[in-house]
Amino acid sequence: MIYLDSAATTLQKPASVARASAWAMNHLASPGRGGHRPAMEAARTAFACREEAAKLFHVSDPERVVLTFNATHGLNIAIKTLARPGGRVVISGYEHNAVTRPLHAVPGLEIRPARSPLFDQEAAWRAFARELDQGADFAVCTHVSNVFGFILPIEKIAAACRERGIPLIVDASQSAGCLDVDFRALGAAFLAMPGHKGLYGPQGTGLLLCGSDPAPLMEGGTGSESRRQTMPEFLPDRLEAGTHNIPGAAGLLEGLRFVRRRGTAAIAAHESSLIRIIGEGLEQLPGAQVFRASDPSAQAGVLSFRLKDWDCEELGERLGRRDVAVRAGLHCAPLAHETAGTLETGTVRVSVSAFNTRREAERFLRILEELAAASAQ
Repeated sequence: MIYLDSAATTLQKPASVARASAWAMNHLASPGRGGHRPAMEAARTAFACREEAAKLFHVSDPERVVLTFNATHGLNIAIKTLARPGGRVVISGYEHNAVTRPLHAVPGLEIRPARSPLFDQEAAWRAFARELDQGADFAVCTHVSNVFGFILPIEKIAAACRERGIPLIVDASQSAGCLDVDFRALGAAFLAMPGHKGLYGPQGTGLLLCGSDPAPLMEGGTGSESRRQTMPEFLPDRLEAGTHNIPGAAGLLEGLRFVRRRGTAAIAAHESSLIRIIGEGLEQLPGAQVFRASDPSAQAGVLSFRLKDWDCEELGERLGRRDVAVRAGLHCAPLAHETAGTLETGTVRVSVSAFNTRREAERFLRILEELAAASAQ
């Protein structure tokens, strides 16, 4: 299979990830639930995962790295900490439903998208600044669009929020592991990410970096301060009610180590080269509309396209029959499609990882050419 759907989940992972998860299933218990070796080893594994993440994302205190089930879990914690009924929030025009649905669930919350043209980083920053000047309780911004790979100018947007004293939540679902993310420099209130995408961890894992004090999304046992009937005040226990996904954390630890060894700059350069090959090849196809940045530094390892006279979902299905995995449709981000003008049709999305090759990119283009030629006959 040619797997080009890593924006959803990286299927190809370092072998150490599966080994670590399998070992944890058979050897580790629950952290904080005993003084015996399996429980103590589990606690050490969880803390090692926090430490590795803190090094990669420049977090001063590993205990402010919270283990979550996915990015959506972390975003819900962050949003429900900062949102208030009748308040105001500024978001980008490229947010995922993981952001917009929790926002819409807050009664009377005014949601103000800072809309800007696709791949125009200067316009994106200025649009955010204009909306922030109208006042906001907080802001949310994706670092990279999951539909188009558009890298938003998160450093400038974060600076604009800091200057105005407005807390910022960053969705790093498509940037964590493939772009440099400096949490300390951003000064964000929260930064959420999944473990199963660019960090090459198992599904059902994620991280929330906390620059502000969060409100618990769930209450329950933590293995600490058990006499209290309220959640502990300290992190990470305050947000980690119930049994941890320790096999997931063990696998995520190995994924984080892989990213740190390989380096985000090398991963980004590899993904960018593949997107360039695929983008240039797609532009040679008659009737192709390719959403590609003229400046490669504005686009990560994600690319969307449409073919004239083809329904995007049908094309995605036909590619699947040829053993090519892409994603077609709205990609859980209707706001991004509305901003880019593709809401009625959706797009076919190609997304790469550190494990894809030039040969796979070229083979994908040949298959697409064959499908397009067959449909023209």
